[in-house]
Amino acid sequence: MIRVGVVTFPGSLDDQDAARAVRLVGFEPVPLWHASDSLDAVDAVILPGGFSYGDYLRCGAIARFSPVMTSVIDAAGKGMPVLGICNGFQVLCESHLLPGALIRNDCRTFVCRDQRLRVENTETAWTSRFTPGQEIVIVFKNGEGSFMADDDTLAMLEGEGRVVFRYLEVNPNGSRNDIAGITNARGNVVGLMPHPEHNVDALTGPSLDGLPFFAGLADWLARV
Repeated sequence: MIRVGVVTFPGSLDDQDAARAVRLVGFEPVPLWHASDSLDAVDAVILPGGFSYGDYLRCGAIARFSPVMTSVIDAAGKGMPVLGICNGFQVLCESHLLPGALIRNDCRTFVCRDQRLRVENTETAWTSRFTPGQEIVIVFKNGEGSFMADDDTLAMLEGEGRVVFRYLEVNPNGSRNDIAGITNARGNVVGLMPHPEHNVDALTGPSLDGLPFFAGLADWLARV
């Protein structure tokens, strides 16, 4: 069975939601504690949403130095799939596993909404169950989710097809180029601000569009 580690930092809020999503697609969720450097022989890792270390200093800046992140960074460099959701995306950027930075929303308020996205890249570890150009609806909730990068970095991301998701209809936080999620060059590391783990049950979400994020992991692991 595929084992997916879900990291809990002090202040994580969505770790249990991520673990439930993993379970719903038939995989085994494995809790990973921030203070341990063990990944417990997992096949992939999810960095969940929340407010790690209270978002002090910068969102994700302290979590980046947790012992578990040393192991995550090493494993990601060797090809292990890693998904960073919201605060997890911030941690990935602080860890330099992904370029750019997430700053305060341009509206200067916390935004919570059902957000339309367009899938731009289906060649990553987490997006193979989508089709290019597919439009999906995913829960969005953050106060510091505006993706920023310099012009050269943006040109690189766009030119290499590393923008994975883009906001549609409205840009909720001022992200450059309407970017909602990106990947590394290899495609095994993906970060996004919306929350697919909240779109896995018709009772609690506006769609089931979150399920392919997690189910598609099997496709990637079958190829490596």
